[in-house]
Amino acid sequence: MKHYRVVLWVLALAGLCADQASKYSVFAWLARVDNHTYWVFQATPHTGFALETRYTKEPVEAGDFIPHINQGALFGLGRDYETLANWGFALVSLLAAAAIVYWSFRPGTAGDLWVCTALGLILGGTLGNLYDRVVFNGVRDFLHWNYMFDWPVFNIADSCLVCGACLLLLQAFGKQPATTDEPNKRAATVRERGEVIEAHTAP
Repeated sequence: MKHYRVVLWVLALAGLCADQASKYSVFAWLARVDNHTYWVFQATPHTGFALETRYTKEPVEAGDFIPHINQGALFGLGRDYETLANWGFALVSLLAAAAIVYWSFRPGTAGDLWVCTALGLILGGTLGNLYDRVVFNGVRDFLHWNYMFDWPVFNIADSCLVCGACLLLLQAFGKQPATTDEPNKRAATVRERGEVIEAHTAP
């Protein structure tokens, strides 16, 4: 039986590193760009997909940019409660990470590539945002889709979480139940093996 647990850990580490590298690099780069925005593509003025960093105040001295952070969750959930919401979601992230680690060692998980891939993406995204909540007291967002509909600003960790959750759903609903013929097939296999053994042991 193949084991895919290494896929889980590699994806978790890759997701965490990609998330943190992108946050640090994009915020450092766009701090010196007008409006702190770089359009990846722009269909009409102010619509499209952009890298967008926000800051809590204008710099007092050179380099004194403070990243704007999201202390809530997706769509600003809990943002009104600020610090309380941030540490509440940090605790949820910590518990989720612990649950994923526990799940990864359950019998059967290591042999399922889809589950290991999904859990790796979710763990990477969870750890990426957990780091932000502990270090910055909130999550740094910079990806902004605003073409045809205005999506809340998000980050790489959020993308890993959503992709991992979708994979789990696909795996759960796409799993084919065992057919009624399966027990009969197993019984036939056992009979065939018994006949082979008898043939070899017969004088």
